[in-house]
Amino acid sequence: MNAARSVTDVISSIPYRLALAGGWIDQPFVSRLNPEAGGSMVVVGLQPVCRFMERSGLATGTRECAIKLWGGKLPPREPAQLVRELYAAENAGRAEPSGSQDMIGLIYPGINRLDYDFNCEGGIFPRHIETLCDQRVIRWLESVIHVLPVAPRPAGYSPLGEKNLAAEWVARLGRSGQACFAAIREMNLLALGASLNECMLCWETLLPQTVRHPALTVDLARLLRVYQSQFPGAMYSGCGGGYLIVASETPVPGAFKIQVRTGAK
Repeated sequence: MNAARSVTDVISSIPYRLALAGGWIDQPFVSRLNPEAGGSMVVVGLQPVCRFMERSGLATGTRECAIKLWGGKLPPREPAQLVRELYAAENAGRAEPSGSQDMIGLIYPGINRLDYDFNCEGGIFPRHIETLCDQRVIRWLESVIHVLPVAPRPAGYSPLGEKNLAAEWVARLGRSGQACFAAIREMNLLALGASLNECMLCWETLLPQTVRHPALTVDLARLLRVYQSQFPGAMYSGCGGGYLIVASETPVPGAFKIQVRTGAK
């Protein structure tokens, strides 16, 4: 038996995806209620330098589908084509399809703002993708994002049991993604933290069970408040917990840093 020489020999070279502010705006049942022309969210392509927890908001389910579909390596084709191919493969026959931000985050390098408009392809795919691969900005983001393991979402958990989809809050959600991308481009830590906090406030209002649910064993809301009170901003990597993403120029005990994927590999 040959020993693995690299972690990617075991987990594959398919990237992971980190979602920042604006998540859920990629779902048509949310974006259709947006009174504004469109809303945005931010995804960051991550190098597969370690194995992330499953069921933790890092698009691991979509990643597993990509591994099976493409044999563990992204094909050298146009990213937009790959996104649609992977979306079709993962969501075939599913009553509650994964949003296309999962696929885009895995396939597109760098930091990406995804602009979703329900009037464009029914909100399934973004109207526009703005990609940022400036090395100075990427190094800054890597220095201020801290990822703290909390807990995977439990089996049987769903965040959709309670919906309060008020139009004004959908608009705020979409604006949080716009503010997040602008803050990253400007390397503005306080604005970045504020966008994460705003996104979580929108989640808790629109879909309360993203942080409060009988199946959850961690008090996610109280834990979030602790970090938001001590650092410029914090949000969860996905509904039901997973990882806590903290924006800070100072160390966050127990957290690790990300490595942004910048190229085609």
